[in-house]
Amino acid sequence: MESALDMPEELVLRRPRLDEEREFMRAHRATSPDVPSFLHYYQEGMSFSRYLEVLEERERGMNLPPNHVPSTFLFAFKGQRIVGRVAIRHRLNDGLLRVGGHIGYVVVPEFRRQGYATAILRLALHIANDTLGIRRVLVTCDDDNLGSIGTIENNGGVLEGVVSGPDLDRPTRRYWIDARAAVVEGDA
Repeated sequence: MESALDMPEELVLRRPRLDEEREFMRAHRATSPDVPSFLHYYQEGMSFSRYLEVLEERERGMNLPPNHVPSTFLFAFKGQRIVGRVAIRHRLNDGLLRVGGHIGYVVVPEFRRQGYATAILRLALHIANDTLGIRRVLVTCDDDNLGSIGTIENNGGVLEGVVSGPDLDRPTRRYWIDARAAVVEGDA
């Protein structure tokens, strides 16, 4: 099986342009039944241009909802197609330190099991390290999510432990990644 890392067309993390609303909505509709939080801060009926403004505001730390932190929210494009998305949180609050982590990613269903999650996380680690100055990155996943376990470990994740509790649907694995090493290894 060809992986996303070996494909000739490069995967890019970026925000959609205004003329890409149709592709944005396609990815949203394809993913939201499985992952209702695919689009952070999006509300049905919100104009696409307003949504892009909201993402810029959240990145700058403006108008954040309670208990939220500034975050960079990008989409993974392979050519003209959105194959996934990533949220890179600029810092951790208590909730994120426990189970949310610095980076969360989702792959659109039709593109799963093709190596995109590994590539998305690798690119997000570049941004965390190079742009945001986050050297030690926390990434979490459900204890039974074998795909994410592999993605995180393939990017240098070291399991710190598993947390559980009445507030969690299932146990959550906590991994730390040295973003500087992940960037060097991913580019070798």
